[in-house]
Amino acid sequence: MARIQIVFHSLYGHVWRMAEAVAAGAKECPGTQVEISQVKELLSDDILEKMHAREARKQFAHIPLADSQHLVEADAIIIGSPTRFGSVTASMQNFLDATGSLWATGKLIGKIGSGFTSTASQHGGQETTLLGLYTFFIHQGMMICGAPYSIQELLNLSEITGGSPYGATTIAGDHGQRLPSENELTIARKQGKHVAEMTAKLTRV
Repeated sequence: MARIQIVFHSLYGHVWRMAEAVAAGAKECPGTQVEISQVKELLSDDILEKMHAREARKQFAHIPLADSQHLVEADAIIIGSPTRFGSVTASMQNFLDATGSLWATGKLIGKIGSGFTSTASQHGGQETTLLGLYTFFIHQGMMICGAPYSIQELLNLSEITGGSPYGATTIAGDHGQRLPSENELTIARKQGKHVAEMTAKLTRV
């Protein structure tokens, strides 16, 4: 059985929706066990209230908090985070920084890593965020799995859409008013399935 953990940080729910799509795609691969968790939010309730995010976060309040030490039980780790100036959020970085003991003991070596993200604008740092995330995987000795161009939705020119070979992405809008499109969710689902298929091949070796 291929064990996949999806760990995300979401402020308004966009990345959570993408995480659910990634999970749905991974579950299409027979014999795949999928777990979804979210990282601890570092912003206070007062700040979240001022950002009009506190109410939105109730949508995914049922998702359990991630434990960095739990990553050792996965065969593949898929991480999702909004973009902050071309990098992951502070909450996600805090979670990644807590894996120092796993790095020191080589507990994540040989696992598959993949990522997805969201930005406010069409060119808001989606690819730099994913590439930056992938340096984490490399330092941990992991193998990177993106979203190959066999996913035809990556070539959709009929609408504004996120998505790149580095991973699924969505464009949220400057006030979070745009939800992930069907094209973006399809890319996320197919990325999840691709990661599950690659993980299954490795776990059968």
